Amino acid sequence: MKTHWWSRWGSLSEDTSAAAPKDMIAKIEAALYSSGRPLDPSELAKVAGTASERKAVAIVREISKGINSSLNAIEIVEYPGPRFAMQLKAQYTPVARRFATRPLLSRAALKTLSYIAYFQPIASSELVLRRSSTVYQHLRELEEVGFISGERQGRSRLYRTTGRFAEYFGLSTDATSMKKQLEARNLTLR
Repeated sequence: MKTHWWSRWGSLSEDTSAAAPKDMIAKIEAALYSSGRPLDPSELAKVAGTASERKAVAIVREISKGINSSLNAIEIVEYPGPRFAMQLKAQYTPVARRFATRPLLSRAALKTLSYIAYFQPIASSELVLRRSSTVYQHLRELEEVGFISGERQGRSRLYRTTGRFAEYFGLSTDATSMKKQLEARNLTLR
């Protein structure tokens, strides 16, 4: 039977786990994972939804013990201040760099995708007018990734986003709701 990394280090200590709901722990883990920089106790407390920086530090130290003893390539480091960061161990950086050098989509393709998401359904001819003829390469790239689908309408094709796009970016699958979500995120199309 295969065991997961989180089961190997068990739960947090009795003091911390009794006082810290799983949701609070998960929010701190998510913040450390996604921040890409060290976080201070006030940031950790805020994300956890507690006023106690001391509690946030205790939770992150317990998380750190578990992760540092169980994972081989990832660690949580405590810097002076204190500040905490989840990061790749230095010896595994060359391996990670081979896979992290190329983004999923180019900036230009992302911009084309934003037009499609905002104005969907949109004809390829209208995209060419707004973005230039390089849009055809973007459309192929976006279809390969599964973020858009196109259907023939006359001599042109109409493009719209897919469920995969909505899931990947955390948006609604309904075009009207998606447009409102994009506006709320201050999407600007220039």
